[in-house]
Amino acid sequence: MTAWTTSQMPELAGRTAIVTGATSGIGYEAALALAGHGADTILAVRDTVRGEACAARIRAVHGRAKVSVSALDLASLASVKAFAERAAALPRIDILINNAGLGLQSKRAVTVDGFERQLGTNHLGHFALTGLLVPTLLQAPAPRVVSIASIAHRRGRIDFDDLQTERPYDGRKAYGQSKLANLMFALELDRRARNAQSKLTSVAAHPGVSDTGFIAATGMPGLMVRVATTAIGVLGQSAPRGALPGLYAATMPDVQGGQYWGPDGVLEVRGNPALAQISTHAQDRAAWLRLWEESERLTGVAYPPLA
Repeated sequence: MTAWTTSQMPELAGRTAIVTGATSGIGYEAALALAGHGADTILAVRDTVRGEACAARIRAVHGRAKVSVSALDLASLASVKAFAERAAALPRIDILINNAGLGLQSKRAVTVDGFERQLGTNHLGHFALTGLLVPTLLQAPAPRVVSIASIAHRRGRIDFDDLQTERPYDGRKAYGQSKLANLMFALELDRRARNAQSKLTSVAAHPGVSDTGFIAATGMPGLMVRVATTAIGVLGQSAPRGALPGLYAATMPDVQGGQYWGPDGVLEVRGNPALAQISTHAQDRAAWLRLWEESERLTGVAYPPLA
């Protein structure tokens, strides 16, 4: 694909978009672009003070932007349910970008519900959120759910015998598993939508290697953080560029359910939005189903009919 920019996005006036984790990195850039193209954009964020500051920045760039802030902590099922209850008052949701997530964590921690923190935040929180929002998504004429995965899914494996990564803890394993879960969730949601002849489209995307600030939150020593950040700056791409595959997946008319979008450069590290490679193990449909059933059990969220 030739160079694609947000200027090529369609106008989104009258549509409602939700972006999780919109206070920084590709989440903020996605919200900025969506609001700039006319969408009523909701910043679903853990820190509402930062969220309001980001909303003000977006309004400063796009004077007529319709942007609001709503509290959402994906590491808390109670917070997810409270957000979904508020969102149920919306007439419709056209775009849901499941973006928020933790980068690789060096030490094991758990969510308030007792889930390993990366799995709980990156996958289970979004799984529950999407399921609870399905009725409002289906009020839109062509709702689209975009799950932000990662090239790290290639080394991920879903360990159903140790889903919470307890013996022993390996942060890289937990992160790869959580991002593989994001991709498998998107693919299984697409399969279910197709079987139901639903108007809902489920698609995945990844930002390549982008400077989103997540390295600083990994718990690595300061020197390692500086080295890694410098390497990303040289080899990777900026947050605005990293947001492009997700924005393409969320808005462009040629996107189809079950696709995976990412940068088109070498190893998909950087570049223009293009169809990305789905690893062989990510195409295991039996694993999709098992992960879905386990996610429903753990979160207590059973998906309603998709049509």
